[in-house]
Amino acid sequence: DALGSPQFSYPTIHLAGTNGKTTTSRMIDHLFSELGYRVGRYTSPHLESFTERISIKGEPISVENMINTYNDIALYLDLIDSRQPHPISYFEALTAMAFVAFAEFPVDIAVIEAGMGGQWDATNVVSSQVAVMTPIGFDHMEYLGNTLEEIAQTKAGIFKPESHVVLSAQTPEVAKVLLAKAAKVSANVYREGVEFSVKQRSLAVGGQLISLHGLFSDVEDIYLPLYGIHQANNAAVALAAVEAFTQVKLDDELVRTAFSKVKSPGRCEIVYTDPMVIIDAAHNPHGITAIAQTIDSEFDFEIVIAVVAVLADKDADGILAKLANSVDYIVITQSTSPRALPADQLSKIAANYFKPEQIELISDLAGALTFAIEKASLANQVSDGVAAVLVTGSVATAGSARSIIRKLGEKTL
Repeated sequence: DALGSPQFSYPTIHLAGTNGKTTTSRMIDHLFSELGYRVGRYTSPHLESFTERISIKGEPISVENMINTYNDIALYLDLIDSRQPHPISYFEALTAMAFVAFAEFPVDIAVIEAGMGGQWDATNVVSSQVAVMTPIGFDHMEYLGNTLEEIAQTKAGIFKPESHVVLSAQTPEVAKVLLAKAAKVSANVYREGVEFSVKQRSLAVGGQLISLHGLFSDVEDIYLPLYGIHQANNAAVALAAVEAFTQVKLDDELVRTAFSKVKSPGRCEIVYTDPMVIIDAAHNPHGITAIAQTIDSEFDFEIVIAVVAVLADKDADGILAKLANSVDYIVITQSTSPRALPADQLSKIAANYFKPEQIELISDLAGALTFAIEKASLANQVSDGVAAVLVTGSVATAGSARSIIRKLGEKTL
C-alpha cells in the first residue's frame, strides 16, 4: 500500500505448488512473448545471481536497474520497519522490488511465482486473473502443515474470486481440497487430464516431441528441448494457463515456436559432455522422483554417480531413499549455503540406503564434482558413454555446480 500498489498496474498469472513452478513460469513467459506481450517474470530461488529472480522481456533485470529499483523503495522499507516489531524479510523486499520494476519498466503482464505456500506468501497481494497450481507434495512442512491436505489448503489461498484456476494433475486428496477452494471463490477450473492434457510424447534428440490438447487448441509435433514426462506436463499446464487468460485458440506455429525456445537452467540440464554431467535442482522427494524416473527412462547409462548436497531443513531421508534405486554411487558433499546440512551428517543418513562401498564423503563441492567426473571418465575408458554424473539435492547445489563446471572448459555446454 505504501508503494501505491504497483502490482495492480498489470494483469497477473500467479503460480503456486511444490515443484515445477519456475519451469512452468518460463514456458508461460515464452508463450506470451510470442503473442507480442512484454512479460515480467518473478521466480525464486535463483541459481547463481539474484537478478535472475526478476525478468523483463526474457532477460534478468540489470544490476543497475535492480539498484535503482531498490533505491526507489528504500525509504518506504525503512519506514515500515520502524513501525513494526519484525523487519521486512529479504523475500518480501525482493517481491516489492519486482512489483515496482514491472510497473516502472512497464510490462503487459506479470508471471509471479509464490515463494512458499500461497495464502500468507508475500506475492499474494496480486489480483491474479489466472492462478496455476503445479503438483503438490511434501515440502516446508514446518510452515505449511504435515499433511498434503493442509499444504494444499494453504497453497489454494492464491485462488481469487471469479478468476481462472489451472490445476496440474494432483493426488485425489489434494484435488479434493483445491476443487473445494475453487468452488468457494466461484473460480473457473481447468484440470489436467480433463479439460487439457498431454496427448502424446516421444523422445527426441535434446528433449522430446509432444502433442498437447489445450483449452481451445490441439497442437501436434511440438519440440520441447527439456527431458522428462513432468516437463511435458508442465508444458500442458502452461498452454492451458495462457489460453485461460486469452480465452482464444493460439496459433499452432506460435505454440511450437514458443516451446522450442524454452530453457530451464538447473532442471535436468546437461552441462558437461564427456562424461555427461546432469544438474537438477530437485530438493524434495517429489522432485527427486521426477529426475530419477527421467534418468532411468530417457537415458541409457549403466553407471550413475550422484553428487548430493541438501539443506538442513529438507527431507534428506526422503531424498536419499528416492535416489537409492536409480544411482550406483553417491558422493556426499555440501553447498556453501549457510543452511547446508553438514556432509558428515548427510553421509550417516546415506548409510541407511547405500552400501559403504557406494558412498564417498567429500565435503568440498568442487572436490566432489572432480572426483565424480574422474570416476565416470575412468568407467567410460572401458566402454564409452556408460557412466554419467547427476548433481542434485538443492537449488544452491545446482547453482554452485553450474558455476564450478563452467570453469572446466571446452566440454561444457
